[in-house]
Amino acid sequence: MQYKRPKKNINGILLLDKPHGFSSNQALQKVKWLLSAAKAGHTGTLDPLATGLLPLCFGEATKFAHYLTDADKTYVATLKLGVTTNTGDAEGAVLSTQPVNATQAQFEAACRLFVGEISQTPPMYSALKFEGKAMYEYARAGVEIARQPRAVMIHQIIVNAFAGDVAEITVTCSKGTYIRTLAEDIGNALGCGAHLIGLRRTATANYHIHQSVTLSQFEATPAEARIALLMPADSAVQHLAAITLDADSTFYLQQGQAVWKSGVVPTGLLRLYDEQQQFLGLGEQQSDGKIAPKRLIVNKPISG
Repeated sequence: MQYKRPKKNINGILLLDKPHGFSSNQALQKVKWLLSAAKAGHTGTLDPLATGLLPLCFGEATKFAHYLTDADKTYVATLKLGVTTNTGDAEGAVLSTQPVNATQAQFEAACRLFVGEISQTPPMYSALKFEGKAMYEYARAGVEIARQPRAVMIHQIIVNAFAGDVAEITVTCSKGTYIRTLAEDIGNALGCGAHLIGLRRTATANYHIHQSVTLSQFEATPAEARIALLMPADSAVQHLAAITLDADSTFYLQQGQAVWKSGVVPTGLLRLYDEQQQFLGLGEQQSDGKIAPKRLIVNKPISG
């Protein structure tokens, strides 16, 4: 009979520096196993080719994972100009080779064309689903599926380096942006084509890569010390205003009831805390002035 390790009630967010060659789910499952965590989820897919910041949510923190999935992200991308591939990255087969005559000034001008709201067509080699299957499964089978263009926002493109046919850029963008497609579009604007040869995510929402730990560092950390590397669940919603409730209001809120809060209460979703500054979850002011619970957490000790 195979021994099954007991699952633990782990709450928090690990900022993982995902290694090259791991899918986001493989990285998640590895960390989940190392923590013996009962519940976990990641916050936006990184291709196996890519490295960098991948926030992993555990336990009650998974209730706020969508705020990170939907957040703006920053990437450092390395482009190979003059060569196109069928996947848009270095893992694909070469489709065409063109001479590269662009100067750095011309490359910077091409990048500026894609700052702002732009339209992108998702690549066939992507995790986007069609009838329950990922697009890349159809692509590998030689089947082309029609994809609808979608609007994304490129907030900024900074050219870090330019050396003839290789360039490095930093891109800050909205969710759903395909950096491979952006690389191809920049290459097309220059008339020589391009593909992605390196990609690293350096920021998601208010999290930055310097706060992260590598998978090898996490694995080398003693099991009893790993939990200390997790960020608290409310770190995912720091962009929301915060208020503190008294003991009575805290009690009734946790029973699912709307409660009064004296003084001026900000509009919109709110981070709620008790008098000990323990995070309770999210609430929102109703038309009658009461604060209604929207997404509460259950503060349980680590178990298992």
